[in-house]
Amino acid sequence: MPGEICSWLVLLSLFGTTHSCLQDPSLAYKHTGIVCRLTYPAAVVLNEKTTKVIEAAFQHARYPSMQGEKSAAFFGKVSYGLENLEIYNLSIGRSDFELRPGEGIGLEISNVSAVFSGTIQYGYGSWLVNVGHTLDFEVETQIDLGINPKLYCGNSKVAADTSDCYLNFHKFRLYLEGDKEPNWLKKLFTDFITFTVKLVVKGQICKEINKLADILAEFIQDTAANFLSDGGISVDIGVTTTPLITANYIESYHKGLTTYLNLTSVINASVFHPDHLTENRMVYFWFSDDIFIPLIAAAHQDGRFQLDISSEDLKTLFETNLSSIKPEYVAKCLLESASPELRVWSSSVPTLNTSTVGTSVWAQATGELYCGSQNKPTLSFQMNVTVDVTASYADKKLFLHGKPQQISVIRAELPLQNKLVNDEAQVEFIREAVEKIGVPKVLSVLEVEITRLMDKQGANLFDIIDPEVLHQEGYIVTQMDFGFPHHLLVDFLKRTLQ
Repeated sequence: MPGEICSWLVLLSLFGTTHSCLQDPSLAYKHTGIVCRLTYPAAVVLNEKTTKVIEAAFQHARYPSMQGEKSAAFFGKVSYGLENLEIYNLSIGRSDFELRPGEGIGLEISNVSAVFSGTIQYGYGSWLVNVGHTLDFEVETQIDLGINPKLYCGNSKVAADTSDCYLNFHKFRLYLEGDKEPNWLKKLFTDFITFTVKLVVKGQICKEINKLADILAEFIQDTAANFLSDGGISVDIGVTTTPLITANYIESYHKGLTTYLNLTSVINASVFHPDHLTENRMVYFWFSDDIFIPLIAAAHQDGRFQLDISSEDLKTLFETNLSSIKPEYVAKCLLESASPELRVWSSSVPTLNTSTVGTSVWAQATGELYCGSQNKPTLSFQMNVTVDVTASYADKKLFLHGKPQQISVIRAELPLQNKLVNDEAQVEFIREAVEKIGVPKVLSVLEVEITRLMDKQGANLFDIIDPEVLHQEGYIVTQMDFGFPHHLLVDFLKRTLQ
């Protein structure tokens, strides 16, 4: 589901032109095809996952070897080197966050306990002594970590500035060679070196968090791009302006531009307004008709609206009770032909318009009925079809509900007999068959195919709770509660550890 995009947006925020990054939100709205709003309860769920990312930041941090020289009382000039600094026994107590309107997000990670280990070389004077003066050391720490990320729009992407990062050490005990009761000389030297180790740890942890925020931003873009792409059709979900943060939600604005055969759609009159969304559910998605119209056009041009029905499936469909009389050539085809086949496709670019009653889809369709002869169809017909479609999602499946509004036969002919179908009873049969057999069949196939595409991108791994699809004038709103998909976190952590 698009929820992957939104979920990661909040997790990123907790860490971290073609109309790109516009400063005026009202102007950006006109170029916005998709809006994502995550409310405070959703952020609470996602915040529970931040500890895993923080753990990765600590454990994945590469602490550089350091060499230095300082003057110290009693010792005089001390040369030192720190090497092989590693971390283990990491545990995190609690993670809290705060949405700060107009500013950013405050994240507090408290009671982080960890043990660092490594080796230290030291010597007196201006020379570094040999291996005989190389000691193993370990550091027991208890840390509070604070990050105040600010979201911004950079190169059409949601980015997070995590430079406001700090560590408070409630405990920082350094032991040389495991000696927890050092003599006064070793303790004096230990106290001297502790400050330097603190600086190394603090600098590298904040540096790693900033690096993770960059990796996470890239991961979000890749995940979203893959989710909304299939074959040669893709959707640009770059942001149009800086995300909005209020005390109750985070909202991001995305282009939603379809690209196919190196041509990209344009959105410049979107009807989005913040009042279209509420704050009662965990996550909201707002979709403009302007995103679906070019997407459907691309699917048509890519030859995706084609359906072949043959043999027993076709015969079963025509068992549907119809009020009109079945023409003799159709009945004969179904009864006597060994492998009857019906081929249907969109013969012009479909279009749509959404209102409060649903999404009205108009299409021109062509059908051909073959009855054993593969060279010429027994029946050929062309229709104009208008159907009001509503959608729902349950049990990890998409359901489409259609209500035909207008169905008319443009042309029907019998190619084998080289004559047009002008008989009103036969024309009515074709019209009724399309309404009561064709439309439901096409919608059922679309249900399966769209669900398959969504599952291909991992939608079925989401715990989606009570989703609703609301149709309004010129746009659709989907709203739901959700559980964070663990697989996404695993995928991200695998990337960070490569």
